[in-house]
Amino acid sequence: MVLAELGQRISRALGSLNSVTVVDEAVLDACLKEIATALLQADVNVRLVANLRNNVKKRVNMEQLASGLNKQKVIEKAVFDELCAMLDGGDPKKTELRKGKTNVVMFVGLQGAGKTTTCTKYAYLWKKKGFKPAMVCADTFRAGAFDQLKQNATKAQIPFYGSYTETDPAIIAQQGVERFKKEGRDLIIVDTSGRHKQEEALFEEMRQVASAVNPGHVIFVMDGSIGQAAFDQAKAFHESVDVGQVIITKLDGHAKGGGALSAVAATKSPITFIGTGEHMHEFEPFETQKFVGRLLGKGDWGGFIDKVKDVIPEEEQQQELIDKISKGEFTLRIMYEQFANIMKMGPMGQVMSMIPGFSNAIMQPGSEKESQAKIKRYMTIMDSMTDKELDSSSTKMLGEHSRILRWARGSGSSVQDVVLLLEEYKRLAKVFSTAMKGMKLPKNLKGDINPRNMQQNIAQMSRMLPPHMLKMMGGPAAIQSLLKQMEGKF
Repeated sequence: MVLAELGQRISRALGSLNSVTVVDEAVLDACLKEIATALLQADVNVRLVANLRNNVKKRVNMEQLASGLNKQKVIEKAVFDELCAMLDGGDPKKTELRKGKTNVVMFVGLQGAGKTTTCTKYAYLWKKKGFKPAMVCADTFRAGAFDQLKQNATKAQIPFYGSYTETDPAIIAQQGVERFKKEGRDLIIVDTSGRHKQEEALFEEMRQVASAVNPGHVIFVMDGSIGQAAFDQAKAFHESVDVGQVIITKLDGHAKGGGALSAVAATKSPITFIGTGEHMHEFEPFETQKFVGRLLGKGDWGGFIDKVKDVIPEEEQQQELIDKISKGEFTLRIMYEQFANIMKMGPMGQVMSMIPGFSNAIMQPGSEKESQAKIKRYMTIMDSMTDKELDSSSTKMLGEHSRILRWARGSGSSVQDVVLLLEEYKRLAKVFSTAMKGMKLPKNLKGDINPRNMQQNIAQMSRMLPPHMLKMMGGPAAIQSLLKQMEGKF
């Protein structure tokens, strides 16, 4: 994600404060100059950058700071708060969907912003949260719009409605919404036409569709690559139609993403989601403080725990799994299931950025795709194994040459790939069986965690992690903080 480069540059500027013995006015000016340069190169408005510099200097008055205060921490906190203020578009107007009632959501925006793809991502996200979404194509302006929506909806296994013959988008939208209401769908998403530029015809059509379906939410989808120009676009839509929230797309490959985010926030249009890629899972809620925290390498434990919760098994299954592993019963099937869970959590870079200390700089360019490709390759090899082989923990049986040749042929892999898989399996079996010996999960994660058990689990989790990784996370204290947050989240 290109915005990660902005975060790295700001983090480096703040990190430079560590290398000086005395933090004075000159050091602060140099640090703020670096941060301002990074923001300007990300296409953030000059006026906003100047405001940030001035506000930080007001908050960090070197002469008035008490001698015992850690000046570096004070500066970091001031920069963090000002970045949050810059990107905060205000509270969204009732953006939460209502469970058990019909929610009609209308998507609007210019052509080419990724509106149809975003509709599908939005539907897929709420589907995972227990809603029953459906999609209506009311875009009669762009050729192939219905075909694209049909393809996306089919892939996400979401019902859809559209017409090849009807030319009035308001009629299509009304028919689709009525049909899905009768079918008991509680989230109906209406995808409307876009244009190459803002024009009255587009706004008039949007008003007609809105009048026909009476949406509870209107979401404006904006292309993040337009940078500062997002200000005028967001302002125009905000004034013309009742836009309740904004989704910014294409933040994965353009240096102007920072400019788009700050420009939209300046219109006080609340940003609720951001698109960080073409794939279904590359779509995440936008929460200002969490976003800035991840940008600066501070992490987002809450987001990380939410992702883990989406893939971990029930509590009884977790303890059963730990008991099996601690007895040396770490099988290829268990490894396969853990790999599948990792893939479900989404892009590794995105997940790693949620862990404090793991900035995106740690994952070198290309390494994320390489790691995911390796996991997929290993899973393909395991797909060619029998149930007996997957459930066996006998390294002697799994190491038989005839089996290795069969797995290689069956999966279209090389013998070397299969050998590497088995080496990885042996390594993980050793690590997990040692680390999880005697580990017990709390009986009730919503209740109090026994301090003695917590200390035991902290020690075991610390042993599981390589020393450099543990140090980057903030040591055992960070793990204790994680366990406490898990207690509150589950």
